[in-house]
Amino acid sequence: MKIRWAKSPVCMMAVSVLCGTLFAHGDAAAADKLVVLYSARSMSQAMPWIAQEAGLFKKYDLDLQLVYVAGGPPAAAAAIAGDTDVTMVGGVSIVRPFVQGSKDLAFIGSVKNILTHSIFAKPDIKKPENLRGKRIGVTRIGSNPHYFAVQALRHFGVEAREVAFIQTGGTAETLAALIAGGIDAAVLLPPIDAQAIDLGYHYVINGPELRIPYAATTLVTRRAIIAKRQQVVSRFMRVMAEAGMILHTDREFTYKVLGKQLRLTDRKILDAAYNAEIKALEPRLVIKPEALQAILDEVGEIDSRAKKIKPQDLVDTRFLDEMEKSGFFNQLWSAKR
Repeated sequence: MKIRWAKSPVCMMAVSVLCGTLFAHGDAAAADKLVVLYSARSMSQAMPWIAQEAGLFKKYDLDLQLVYVAGGPPAAAAAIAGDTDVTMVGGVSIVRPFVQGSKDLAFIGSVKNILTHSIFAKPDIKKPENLRGKRIGVTRIGSNPHYFAVQALRHFGVEAREVAFIQTGGTAETLAALIAGGIDAAVLLPPIDAQAIDLGYHYVINGPELRIPYAATTLVTRRAIIAKRQQVVSRFMRVMAEAGMILHTDREFTYKVLGKQLRLTDRKILDAAYNAEIKALEPRLVIKPEALQAILDEVGEIDSRAKKIKPQDLVDTRFLDEMEKSGFFNQLWSAKR
C-alpha cells in the first residue's frame, strides 16, 4: 500500500515541527547530565571554564551544570551529600571527612600538588615576623589559603595562635578586605595576587618559593557514582585532560577565558599570573602521594585515625590509568593546539 503525503503548507509544517522535536529529543538524550562544582575562582580551577568555551562538553556528549561554592568545607559537604557528581576542591576538605568515615569519597585526579598562595601586605609589614598580632584574611578556616598560611608562618617561626585569621568568603573578597583596611594581610593566589602587586601591595611570604607539598586542587567524586556512571565520569576526565592541554599550550585562549570569567583584561597581570602558576599545574592530572600524605600528616595531629590511612586508600586512578594505557594522553599532546 502506498502512503500518500499531504502537500498542504500546514501539513508540511506539522511534519517539520514533529521531526525537529524528535531530533531535538534525540540530541538531549545523547548528552549525559553532570553536576560539577568548583570552589575557587582561580587559574588552577579554570579547566571547566576552558572546556565550556572550547565546546568540549558537547564534543564528549556531556550536559554540564557548573556550580560555584566558595571555600573547601562547603564544597566537600556538597560532595558528601550527593549534590554534585564531581568536585574541584582542596584536598584537606576531602581527607578530613574520609578519615571520619566518609569512605565513599575518592580522588580521581589532581591539578596542583603544591601550594602557590602567597601572603601580601602594605610596605610597613616587611617580613613574616611582622605578622604577629595582625589580621590575616583567608577565604575560610580549613580552606587551602588557611592551611597555607599556617604552614608558611610556621616555616618562619610564627605560630597560628599569634595571628588572627579573618574569613572573607572568597579570594576576590580577601583582596577587597585588604584594600578596605579590614585586614592587615591577605592570602592570595594567581591571578588575584598580580592585581595586589599592581595596587602597591608586596609579598610578605612568596608561597611558590616554599614549594609546600599539598593536594591543592583536586578532582573528587564518590565511589558510588563511579560504580553507576563510570563511562560518564571517564568522558568527563577526558574533557579535563583536553582542557588542561589547552591551558598549558594555548595562552591566548586561556587569557580569553580568564578575562571573561574574572573580568580581568590587563595583559601585564595575566602574564604575571600565568607565568607563576603554570609551572605548578599537572599537565596529566597526576595525583602525587606526597601531596596527600602532607594532608594526612596535618589531620593526624588532631585525629589519630589519619595515621592508619595511606594515600593510595584515598584515590581511584582508573581514569588516569586508562588515558595513559590507551594512548589518549600521547595523542592529545602530539596534536596540541
